[in-house]
Amino acid sequence: MVKSYYTYVRDAWKNPDKTYVNELRWERMQVWRKQGSVTRIERPTRIDKARSIGYKAKQGIVVARVKVRRGGLGKTRFNRGRRTQKMGVNKITGGMSIQRIAEARADRKYPNLEVLNSYWVGEDGKNKWFEVILVDPFHPVIKSDKSLNWVCDPSARDRAARGKTSAGQKGRGMSARGKGTEKTRPSIRANKSRGK
Repeated sequence: MVKSYYTYVRDAWKNPDKTYVNELRWERMQVWRKQGSVTRIERPTRIDKARSIGYKAKQGIVVARVKVRRGGLGKTRFNRGRRTQKMGVNKITGGMSIQRIAEARADRKYPNLEVLNSYWVGEDGKNKWFEVILVDPFHPVIKSDKSLNWVCDPSARDRAARGKTSAGQKGRGMSARGKGTEKTRPSIRANKSRGK
């Protein structure tokens, strides 16, 4: 069986520390650290991943690399007056994942574009980098593309802000099914916010 080019790229990114990707990332991150938080780029770093989530090399599609902080919500411990169990220091998760924050930043930077999806490209001790695919819903090339013109519909506006991307749906608990997920629908805010 003949493997495609995308298969080799995907396999290399599965274990980036053990393949050529590790050296490439080390070189690239030295440049990325000096760039701003949202940088428009010519082409995706991970072409296999970008293609799998909707990227096409055509007019009306833009790719931006977004730098965001790493880590969870660091809460300070109380000096006194609480027992350890009630302090609420450990296991505190944010309302939005780091990836959703990256999508929201790209969305604010390019208000005329819609966020299609995003994927991870690298991280160091302080930052994480995601590449966000954005689509121009008013571009004639996008309007005539049968697989992408759903973005032109008014119901697809502000996808990133409303948690409608893949990362957004995961963060809202929409991807989970079965026992224990009864309170996630119709939304996290419904059911007295017990869904998370």
